[in-house]
Amino acid sequence: MIEHLKAFIAALQSGNRRRSPHTLQSYERDVTQLLRYISGEGVGDIQSIQKHHLSLYFLQLKQQGRAAATISRHMVSLRAFFHYLHASGLVQSNPALHLESPKQEKRTPGVLTNSDIEKLLAAPDLSTDTGVRDLAMLELLYAAGMRVSELIGLNQDHIHLTLGFIRCVDAKSKERIIPIGSAASEALSKYMETVRLKLAKNGEQALFLNMQGERISRQGFWKIVKKQAKEAGIESAMTPHTLRHSFAAHLLENGADLRSVQEMMGHADLQTLQLYVQMTKTRMKEVYNLAHPRAKRM
Repeated sequence: MIEHLKAFIAALQSGNRRRSPHTLQSYERDVTQLLRYISGEGVGDIQSIQKHHLSLYFLQLKQQGRAAATISRHMVSLRAFFHYLHASGLVQSNPALHLESPKQEKRTPGVLTNSDIEKLLAAPDLSTDTGVRDLAMLELLYAAGMRVSELIGLNQDHIHLTLGFIRCVDAKSKERIIPIGSAASEALSKYMETVRLKLAKNGEQALFLNMQGERISRQGFWKIVKKQAKEAGIESAMTPHTLRHSFAAHLLENGADLRSVQEMMGHADLQTLQLYVQMTKTRMKEVYNLAHPRAKRM
């Protein structure tokens, strides 16, 4: 059965809609895991795989405690695999056609307190080039609420400091204008006028550079966030996306309207922001119960 997997991956690599190396690795890993399970169940050829085999496989993943998001990813990989087999005439019917995806719980986004934000932004050592760059990145991410991919994808001509805004381009090439405040502008100015000038190679357009003068990677920025969070003594779990969550939550806490926050974050609809709204209401109730002298009698 492994030859079918190799043909599947080769088809993805050569098709019109080529997948990223990361996606191809996920597909190959997920399908390999299924084929091992199928072989262990005594199924000897690809044509003999039935829907009940897949259902039992996903039940096993659930019993192993796999997260709903992980199971959903496996399902995407296996659907693509069996779609390829069916379209290629290698199986008569598609056993993955009517599999139901697991329901994923909506998690409350992780958000930093205002105090933690201040500690994080005070952590970079501004006597070093890396510290100046790191502060500029952190200040801008919190000021603009961008996705990490959007942040590291910025070029110099996306920044308009004199007018107080940046042009952000998302993965679908959709552009939006985001205002930024004085703290982010100052940090950016210092970085661009000093550190970036030293690092930039001829013709490099990327705004944020690593120490080799190349566009910083997602992994590189993830390491920066982890390092500065540790320096700041922030104990709560934190990822680069935490600053995006904090941007939205803090705006809503301080009276910003949903439509404005939606536009700045580049969300397609308001539903995505409802978790932030609910979280803000919960926090307001907690503050009320702690602070109001008659709250405990109500």
